Amino acid sequence: MVQRPGQNTRKPVIGVTGNDRQFSPSWFCIQGVIRLVGGSPKRISVSQELDADQLDAVVVSGGDDIHPTLYGADPDPKVFYDVERDELEQKYINLAIDRGLPLLGICRGYQLINVVLGGTLLTDIRALRLHTLNRRGLLATKNVHLDHSSQMATLLASDHIRVNSLHFQAIDRVADGLKAVAWDRDNIIQAVEAPQQAIMGVQWHPEYLFYLARQRRLFDWLLTATNQR
Repeated sequence: MVQRPGQNTRKPVIGVTGNDRQFSPSWFCIQGVIRLVGGSPKRISVSQELDADQLDAVVVSGGDDIHPTLYGADPDPKVFYDVERDELEQKYINLAIDRGLPLLGICRGYQLINVVLGGTLLTDIRALRLHTLNRRGLLATKNVHLDHSSQMATLLASDHIRVNSLHFQAIDRVADGLKAVAWDRDNIIQAVEAPQQAIMGVQWHPEYLFYLARQRRLFDWLLTATNQR
């Protein structure tokens, strides 16, 4: 679209929650894709918060396991849990929902959106694997089928896609207000969306598949939903 003189040219500010590490490949890739589709990414972490009034949309990124007590399960003493990050991201998820800001969850982020809204998680899916190797990898090697009537299938222009996988947890019971719209070959949920709100979540990592046009459409959706507010 051609900008006319006097039109507002401010790019939508997309807050991206994540870990507080100095080197974060996920943040590096997400901010790059957001810039590519026309947004202005701002990093949010436990040491770097952003005022709610500055935000136009929120991305909750991947990372460490969510503390199981948030969904009624027992913690594993061998697993690291970032409780401060859990608290921070719960705050920004609730903020986005309360203010009607578009919200995209990636892997851990998609799981936490489900938990915040009252859903539960499977703490370790490796024993459930029958038809899919639970091999961690950045390349799109895992088959996923989508509900052909879903908003996500329309967005991605397909009801069968290939995705990457970096997770051992997954959504179990879907929260009220969300709808499961994608599954892998073991019938483990791979994506959700909210019929009544601008919320999408995916179990895979589209930021590491930025070179695929179909995966960039998830970030296009975020910017489009932001511009439509």
